[in-house]
Amino acid sequence: MAQAVTVPGIGEEALIGEVQQRLIQRYADLTPHTVSAAVEAALTRFARSSVRDFVPLLVERRASAELSKQSAASAPV
Repeated sequence: MAQAVTVPGIGEEALIGEVQQRLIQRYADLTPHTVSAAVEAALTRFARSSVRDFVPLLVERRASAELSKQSAASAPV
């Protein structure tokens, strides 16, 4: 499982974009809009964090947890 890491020279916005693309691929059963909304909601959670180094990783984990719930709820029984 690929995880977001802070890479010198690559901004947080680019890393969040990579997170979003990974999650769109991972949760192909959900719409890209649903994935984007989960990423944005997770990012909002960390908007006031003063230490930004791990924000992409934390956003990916939080959004993935939410998307897993939504994916399971929409799965046929």
